Amino acid sequence: MTVTYIRPDKNFEAVAEQLQLINSYAIANNITIDDEFIDHTSQNKRLDKRSHVTSYFQSHENATLLVYDTWVLSSNIEDLVQMFSCLFKNNYCIHFVKQGITVSSSSNVRLVLSLIDQLTQQMHTNAKKVVGRPRGSKSSSKFDKYINEIMQYIQEKKSVSEMARILGVSRSSLKDYIESRELKQVALSSFVLHPDSEAEQRVINSFVCPT
Repeated sequence: MTVTYIRPDKNFEAVAEQLQLINSYAIANNITIDDEFIDHTSQNKRLDKRSHVTSYFQSHENATLLVYDTWVLSSNIEDLVQMFSCLFKNNYCIHFVKQGITVSSSSNVRLVLSLIDQLTQQMHTNAKKVVGRPRGSKSSSKFDKYINEIMQYIQEKKSVSEMARILGVSRSSLKDYIESRELKQVALSSFVLHPDSEAEQRVINSFVCPT
């Protein structure tokens, strides 16, 4: 079974961006997604307050998990380590789409540590920014909760007017959302993310030793 896990966080990429690259990655690697879990829990909540997440993962042993980046699992390093441990215990194979790599309980420990270190570096960088979002990120939208329905409607060739009427929202606002997130291109599979054979070594080489 292959599942995707998507989680909004105001300091990182929004739902649409995560979904866009995950779909592209799945297409490029001939992966069929069986289930999609969009977690709308506040990014500030620790893992012990996200029991619905841990319960979901524990109920799907020997599964393949697609996530955009390590911070989606958790932006708290302690929780991230626990997430890795639990997922490996349940024999998950985890695809990190941004890095283009796959990790499992049999992976090189340096690879897993490097992923954790990458997040540590990113968190330190973000902490130094006084105002604004990280470059290239988009703020959350009230339409994010409808992302699955919108993608399905686009694939069904529904017009924006039809979608807006079904969802009970403003047509112009929905149109802006679809265009700004390039959801038509995503839904119709015009984005392709190609595999990178050197991605794993590049992640390992990114590890920064203390000075």
